Amino acid sequence: MQRFILRQNIGRFRTLLLEQRNEHDTHLLKVMLSQAVRNLAILEAADGFEAEVDPLHAEVQRRIFRDSFEHSSIPHLLLDPRKGLHIVDINAAYAMATLTSAAKVAGSCMFDVFPDNPSDEEADGVSNLHASLKLAAEEGVPNAMRIQRYDVRDASGLFVTKFWKPVNTPIFDAEGRLLYLLHQVGDVTEAIRKKITGAAGSP
Repeated sequence: MQRFILRQNIGRFRTLLLEQRNEHDTHLLKVMLSQAVRNLAILEAADGFEAEVDPLHAEVQRRIFRDSFEHSSIPHLLLDPRKGLHIVDINAAYAMATLTSAAKVAGSCMFDVFPDNPSDEEADGVSNLHASLKLAAEEGVPNAMRIQRYDVRDASGLFVTKFWKPVNTPIFDAEGRLLYLLHQVGDVTEAIRKKITGAAGSP
């Protein structure tokens, strides 16, 4: 029932945004839409995606991927596609980029570790990432996202502004069953900041 209500509200908010409105009302509708889409994504993440995982085979594959991306300079996160979307592992580059550590996040739900910044009322990191993961899982091919603002928390719990270029890739076993989702990101924060600063300084 909750999902049905959220979907109904999402459709209604999107329809209302097509109408001519003042800035305040438009902002309010965008905030309500962002909240509804985020809440729906979190509900769906709790169910995960259709995957029948052999634990022993999955562990062998996890070690193989760990060996392959452990020392990569590209940030990688390995995600369990089943209920909860739990983080299986991250490499050192991902830990550095997201200001965390494998010890802190392994085994935790993706969106518990990386929630949207509550100070950004129109934040869409959670909903956009979930949509991309879902497409990768259902279509069986990598899904490249557009540059995405998705703030992360530092050691003190404060959110730090970050921009990413993510690619989500499904990992299958020899029988074609979904084992993992590999989340790879490029931190493009500095490039975006320079672009914004340059635009602001333009005559």
